[in-house]
Amino acid sequence: MTGPTHEATADPIALPGTPLADAVIGLIRSVETPSVFHHSIRSYLFARLLAGRLGLAAGRDYDDDLLFAACAMHDIGVAPDGPHNQRFEVEGADRAASFLIDHAVSEADADQVWQAIALHTSPGIAERRGTLCALVREGVALDFGGPVGAGRLDLVTDEQAAAVHAAHPRLDMVRSLTDAIVAQAAKDPNNAPRYTIPGEFLRERETFGRTRLEHACRSSRWDS
Repeated sequence: MTGPTHEATADPIALPGTPLADAVIGLIRSVETPSVFHHSIRSYLFARLLAGRLGLAAGRDYDDDLLFAACAMHDIGVAPDGPHNQRFEVEGADRAASFLIDHAVSEADADQVWQAIALHTSPGIAERRGTLCALVREGVALDFGGPVGAGRLDLVTDEQAAAVHAAHPRLDMVRSLTDAIVAQAAKDPNNAPRYTIPGEFLRERETFGRTRLEHACRSSRWDS
């Protein structure tokens, strides 16, 4: 990988601007719904803000291109054009790693991104698998605004959050993303093992009409 694209920055909505990041944006914009696309970009912006607040520097503590790739593609497993024959986290991790290798990223770096995406719904595990996995998990969690990620919410100022949401609107993200996860899960029993996020989302929607996450996020800091 190249060197750091930027350190923790005062501009909360700046994107890396590297050829790899541009290629990733081109991919996810073409296959994801606008709601999931903006959620994916916000997850990166929140992850980078968190890294700066924790004293972590791009190029020293993490690779910014890999952080962007992992956050931006973390939900590509629910894209409508996918094969949809395994749980969405793994399907997305496989697709992201293959895309990175096709764009001259080393297998070792692509595997780091694979782990970060595959584990982003696994609290207590992702945080033990290195800085990249932890930042991706935290960035995604922050975008839910509580109850997921509530322990880090105070590290994002109202001004930073307003700038992020102005650039990347929420578009009823929680419902939209849950719809996509449930639709992917329903296509194949292999996509929805019991006690996994897709498995429980599917069963909660079938039983109650909405998931516990959707209910809990009604009191999110971001309101959707």
